[in-house]
Amino acid sequence: MGVVVGSRPSLVWLPALLAFAGAVTQLANAQRAVSNDANSTHIDHIQNGLLPSATIQGKPLPRMMLENRMRHYHVPGVSIAFFDHGKVIWTQAYGVADVRTGRPVTPETLFQAGSISKPIAALGALRLVEQGKLKLDANVNDELRSWKLPENEFTVEQKVTLRRILSHSAGTTVHGYSGYNPGDPLPTTVQILDGAKPANSPAVRVETVPGTVYRYSGGGMMIMQLMMMDATGQDFPGLMHDLVLGPVGMSHSTYEQPLPPQRQLTAAHGYTANGEEIPGGSHVVPEMVAGGLWSTPTDLALAAIELQNEYLGKSHKVLSQPMAHEMLTRQKEGWGLGFELSKPGMTPRFDHFGVNAGFVSVLQAYRDGGSGIVIMTNGQDGEKLVTEILRAVAHEYDWPDFKPSEHVLAKLDPATAPKLVGTYVLPDPDGQDKLIVTVRDGRPYLSGSYSIGSTYHFTIAAPVELLPEASSQFFTTTTGGTSFRFEKNSDGAVNRCIVISGTNQREAKKNL
Repeated sequence: MGVVVGSRPSLVWLPALLAFAGAVTQLANAQRAVSNDANSTHIDHIQNGLLPSATIQGKPLPRMMLENRMRHYHVPGVSIAFFDHGKVIWTQAYGVADVRTGRPVTPETLFQAGSISKPIAALGALRLVEQGKLKLDANVNDELRSWKLPENEFTVEQKVTLRRILSHSAGTTVHGYSGYNPGDPLPTTVQILDGAKPANSPAVRVETVPGTVYRYSGGGMMIMQLMMMDATGQDFPGLMHDLVLGPVGMSHSTYEQPLPPQRQLTAAHGYTANGEEIPGGSHVVPEMVAGGLWSTPTDLALAAIELQNEYLGKSHKVLSQPMAHEMLTRQKEGWGLGFELSKPGMTPRFDHFGVNAGFVSVLQAYRDGGSGIVIMTNGQDGEKLVTEILRAVAHEYDWPDFKPSEHVLAKLDPATAPKLVGTYVLPDPDGQDKLIVTVRDGRPYLSGSYSIGSTYHFTIAAPVELLPEASSQFFTTTTGGTSFRFEKNSDGAVNRCIVISGTNQREAKKNL
């Protein structure tokens, strides 16, 4: 889903923000007071032990408190469900669902699930395949009745199929959708697909040969939404209730857009990165498959548990074991049919992030009946908070993933920092990706923004210290394990910075 960025909060928000801060502390304290079961120690360690993206070898882990990080990121509310071996083990709720009223988050509070809507809808689509109402590898135009995807030079030999849509390899356009303000006219599914008014998004078309490359596409998922409705004659929210939500027991979840008035009473309001409320509390998302699901961490955990059980042949409420295996088999790059999958050689895991205007969530689950977690937030900077929580969970339960990268701190030559000062520009069509190095008290600091891969974008608003791990290579504790290597030209002057994240590298050239 698209991200809405607000301006700085006005003075009228200060009392509300102060109330939010007090509510976070009050509710967190209340949760600690009532957590007297066998899991209370784990919960306490996690909520008082959030971890940064990078640590320094030989130094204690720099643990952070959840309530402090919520304030730091202007995230009013957080809801968590932890599950293991087929059961939800514990749930926790922090902060407020509505800053103005102080209404607290509870485990039953609804959040927009964002793009986690996609794999849940994928369960429904694959169930229709098993019922013989859809085909996984047929041309979608053979399945569609009320609209056809325009053919072009890219579809002459290879066709858009449901399998390719679910693995984001169909070659379709439109990465995500931003939703609509409450009260705005809402487009039909066909209008969304054609980019026709009142749709606020472009038409969904094919721009690469289907099946050849990975290309994340919410637009492709909208084709699936219409396919499912055409195949059954049902509206999408009712269809998903019958196919998935009802059978799994996701009693708090719905794809209804807009959210019915009775459900709005238990729904969280979304907030921008600066703490401003999304107009009306949340956007209306008629692109239901792409990002229209309202849910709770417990309900999403139940869906993950059901898929784990189906994969192991222990249940078949939605899919058979063979179809569950198909769903969690790598199709294109890191994607199965709806879920992103761990890399070969890693402990098998399926996951999906969700980002709507004012909401960020994540579902992570180990495939073979193991543990997993769902974290939902109602703040635009929730992604940074979510990753800090994931690291704390991974540390507490000794997960093989999400742990901070460990760096060896080298000695900084005092003459080095002044040579790094300047602006380094990365190739970017919008001209927004640039890194700025300054010096304070003889030490280099970094700010700016950069992208890694096709979807990851990081913004460093306040300068963070560059810590040396080699004579010309640096890291920070807040930038996701990214390293920054500064290189010189033939005259010995620093003229570029290589941004390194895993196997990805990008070169930023210094403005001279």
